[in-house]
Amino acid sequence: MARGTLEENYVAALQHDIADVPSEATLVGVVRQPTAWFHGAVDENVPALGPPDDLLEETKRAAEDLKLSGFCEEEAHNASWEQVGFESRYREYLETDDEAQAALTALEDRLDSGESLVLVCFENTAKKRCHRTILREWLSREPSE
Repeated sequence: MARGTLEENYVAALQHDIADVPSEATLVGVVRQPTAWFHGAVDENVPALGPPDDLLEETKRAAEDLKLSGFCEEEAHNASWEQVGFESRYREYLETDDEAQAALTALEDRLDSGESLVLVCFENTAKKRCHRTILREWLSREPSE
């Protein structure tokens, strides 16, 4: 059986019908603390694949500080990632957290069974960095990597 497709998108694009996603794909939220309206836009949510709360809070604080020093919203968000080492810390979380490992295995199994998935979060990656891009790379890698 062919492996399912894996894509990513952001919730506002889905809500405003500007996202180009396969109609058969399952919309999988990867948000730690989703809002009620977020739940309404996706088929399911896997909180264990959202960044850990401490990393989210530290990144938000860094972004707020950067905005106070004159950065615009997008610049502050992106610069805060570098400041807190977001990418390496999120990857470490995926490698070491038992719940994240179980959630990754479950999604990999679904992809291997032919299911098509779209990872969904809040950020428009044309403007802001998002953990779901790292997650998509993780799920797309070859088993030997």
